[in-house]
Amino acid sequence: MHPRIHAQSTPDKPALIMAGTGEAITYRQLEARANRGAHALRQLGLGNGSTIAIVSSNRPEYFDIVWAAQRAGIELVAVSTRLKAGEIAYIVNDSGSTALLISETLSDVACDLAGKAGDMPALKHTIAIGTIAGWQSWDDLCANQPGTAIADEMAGTRMTYSSGTTGRPKGIKGARPAGEPVQENLGALMFQSFYGIGDHTAYLSPAPLYHSAPLGYCVAVQCVGGTVVVMDKFRPEAFLQAIEKYQINTAQVVPTMFIRLLALSEEERGRYDLSSLKIMIHAAAPCPIPVKRQMIEWLGPIIEEYYAGSEGNLFVKLGSEEWLSHPGSVGRAVLGTIRICSDEGDELPTDEIGTIYVSEGKPFEYHNDPEKTASSRNPKHPDWSTIGDVGRLDEDGYLYLADRKDFMIISGGVNIYPQEVENLLITHPGVDDAAVFGVPNAEFGEEVKAVVQPADFNMAGDSLAVELIGWCKGQLADVKCPRSIEFEQELPRAETGKLYKKELKARYWPARPVRNGERTT
Repeated sequence: MHPRIHAQSTPDKPALIMAGTGEAITYRQLEARANRGAHALRQLGLGNGSTIAIVSSNRPEYFDIVWAAQRAGIELVAVSTRLKAGEIAYIVNDSGSTALLISETLSDVACDLAGKAGDMPALKHTIAIGTIAGWQSWDDLCANQPGTAIADEMAGTRMTYSSGTTGRPKGIKGARPAGEPVQENLGALMFQSFYGIGDHTAYLSPAPLYHSAPLGYCVAVQCVGGTVVVMDKFRPEAFLQAIEKYQINTAQVVPTMFIRLLALSEEERGRYDLSSLKIMIHAAAPCPIPVKRQMIEWLGPIIEEYYAGSEGNLFVKLGSEEWLSHPGSVGRAVLGTIRICSDEGDELPTDEIGTIYVSEGKPFEYHNDPEKTASSRNPKHPDWSTIGDVGRLDEDGYLYLADRKDFMIISGGVNIYPQEVENLLITHPGVDDAAVFGVPNAEFGEEVKAVVQPADFNMAGDSLAVELIGWCKGQLADVKCPRSIEFEQELPRAETGKLYKKELKARYWPARPVRNGERTT
């Protein structure tokens, strides 16, 4: 269960295809490229146990570096291309990375990082994937290296950093593998069991590779000998075109991609033969009920959903038929046991909302942050862990997410979960996206505020705000309904669909208390 095996058994089969250009890398080529990369890393003095960071757009070299590190006993930290130089420097320093690789598409960020060398004292090597003035070239480092294995191979690993939506990002560390690099990949085994991936799989990945799920699934598919097709970025019609062109049978998306696909006209959606597609997986953010229902109506009952975190302590999944009988659920646990608990750590009854803890789950810790690691454990059951999400279980054991505790609104002593209000707002025909959070209220402590991305920004204003508030009051208790609504042309979201709510909330947190019913401008 490793690309090297397939380099021997099916050497001419594509391991990777870049959807936009059609550039293909066979398993034989991937093996040679990864080996040359491993030799290059050793030449830089990077031995077993070293840590390196990569900040790169989606390109073939990403996989060369992933597999080079995996066979050189190196810990690889994949860093978001959305981050500023200071944020990247923080992760490089916190992770202890001694080498930093950046793609040429981010040359401006690379220049900014040059002025932050003092913030990264352990960093010894800055390497360009492509060409960046003053940086070593990855291509040059690999050019004259042998395509055979290094002598001291050892299994490497990856460390994922949280998105940082509620504070500084933190490295998530699992158990480090031991032994030779050619070994069973637990993620591949899991996805093989759940979704049937194998050497027949043609997998389309439209998301940035620096996110843990897209990279993890691509690695898993290459472990089992399938073909990974990678888009440089998601574009709705190009996504459909790639399914037809490359006879894709498996793809993974996030809910915002569903929304953009559904925004295509019937004529645009009907241009492409999607009959090869057997499974469409989605995760990373809550999917509004009407959006998912429309996707099932369009593509059939091939939509699979899962809920998990980069921490890897839990995996929850469900198929289309299950979802139709439990709309709004993210599924039942297939890895770990869900425990819904109060703030005091006591387990709560069915249908009560509380913090989602996991027992019998995979252990994890936060790098350089024992306090955060400790806070992720249940106060009464130290072996139960949480990633901070909130939800409830129904009588059949299906999980429904509410919202992170960080964003729960307490108004007059009543707990309000913003996601319930967001899920309602997104169903209004005049709304494309919505975020809900609390703002100060002199009488009740907090009140509910919504920020809406309207379907037509020309309609933004008091009239639409009044309409939306009234519409909410027709379906929710008054205390849950927005007291004020603002409008933005686009809400800040990651490519995974995760909303940067802390950033958005900061824009609207007033310097003075908001009085009842007062609309801020």
